[in-house]
Amino acid sequence: MILIFLPVLASIIFALFGRKFNQWIAFVFAAIPMIFAVNLFYKSGPGSSFLLNTLADLPWLSQNFRFTLGYDGLTGMLLLLTNGLLPLIVLTGIKDDENRVRNTALALAMQGALNGVFMARDGLMFYIFWELALLPIYFITLSMKHGNAFKITLRFFLFTFIGSLAMLASLMYIVIFKTNFSFAYSDILAANYTLNESIWLGGGFLMAFAVKIPIIPFHSWQADTYTHSPSVGSMLLSAIMLKMGLYGLIRWYLPVFPESIEYYKPIVLSLSVAGVLYGAIIALRQQDLKRLIAFSSLSHVGLIAAGIFTLSATGLEGAVLQMIVHGINVFGLFLAIEIIETHTGSRNLVDLGGLAKNNRWFTIAFVVMALGAAAVPLTNGFPGEFLLLKSIFDERATLAVIAGITIILGAAYMLRMLQFSLFGEGDGVIKSLNLGQLISLVVVVFFVLFLGLFPQVILDSVQLSINSIIEMIKAKGVLS
Repeated sequence: MILIFLPVLASIIFALFGRKFNQWIAFVFAAIPMIFAVNLFYKSGPGSSFLLNTLADLPWLSQNFRFTLGYDGLTGMLLLLTNGLLPLIVLTGIKDDENRVRNTALALAMQGALNGVFMARDGLMFYIFWELALLPIYFITLSMKHGNAFKITLRFFLFTFIGSLAMLASLMYIVIFKTNFSFAYSDILAANYTLNESIWLGGGFLMAFAVKIPIIPFHSWQADTYTHSPSVGSMLLSAIMLKMGLYGLIRWYLPVFPESIEYYKPIVLSLSVAGVLYGAIIALRQQDLKRLIAFSSLSHVGLIAAGIFTLSATGLEGAVLQMIVHGINVFGLFLAIEIIETHTGSRNLVDLGGLAKNNRWFTIAFVVMALGAAAVPLTNGFPGEFLLLKSIFDERATLAVIAGITIILGAAYMLRMLQFSLFGEGDGVIKSLNLGQLISLVVVVFFVLFLGLFPQVILDSVQLSINSIIEMIKAKGVLS
């Protein structure tokens, strides 16, 4: 419960007194939950059962409507990602302008809501935290300095809100007709659904998750929102918030509605692989660095979603590994772009060039992060992408070949980004990096290299959780 309420309390404090604080104090506020997340990880361990390891179980509106939190290795890794990146996002992604206090308070509030999403073991709690995570990011993105700020933010809000309503409709049907007015995860899991019910109810959840990820054709909000949001918004959306949708697929959709998987599987696999190819091709054409990373993110998460729908241990473990890796890499890339824009006044490749001449350490960090995002061997992007492609190949070789083309395209757009921003005849200069930026870049580079060499750190932590979810699916006769 501390992981939820402490960031919310910090958000209120910063909203009231934030003008008296600098970003280092905000960093401390955001970093304290990480201590509890690490302690919980070591105390409970990756072998914990989400159904059995209860962190809190309190009556709320009645005995049937309860505040219930659970924990296992999957939840643990996402808590570590969320509470590890939030302090760095607060420290480096928020400018010292008129929106500093507001955006900092909103980011802290979102931290609590995200922790709630990953720990919720009750359908109503999951939905409430899901919606609470949407509100702060809505107001953060609304502060973008763009002529169509309201239109872009409204489109993002409508997509996510309609998806959430579809999930709520499914939840209400389940509670009224299937679980005797219980929102408990165990009761929702144990309910018997006909094939038609599973298709319709699972479709409601699937729509909410597909919008957040996003999967084609629910992606049209993504590029503009990532591109024009302030840095804190781009970082939160890409590094952490989209993981809500991927987590929802693994924790809620697959084990609860396995009867509908055969219906949706060919659709989601095809759309996800299409998104992999589409995002990579469009990224090749981009001049704006943030827009380039936005489309590359669409490509990467499409591959993760495809791996999840292979229903294999290899695909699911690779998906979780890549979720963590993608969060680290995309945060680092958006931070690098923020640094470039701050010092040069532009993030357009046409205006850049020559940054490597006078900025050796930044150049090294930027190159390492780009290589990680391109899944070069011995970087953190390679093991997860390898596992995902293998799982897709085992499922359908043709789709794996199409998805595999992105290895070439990913290298092409990342090398193009490095060539036109760091090298060439330009004379761009990054005068100096502040301490927060240096710390963040060092952390990201460390994990790009460390997880490239030791991905088993994450794979071992989530293995039992993934096996448990596969057994839940098998129990309903979907997998042999």
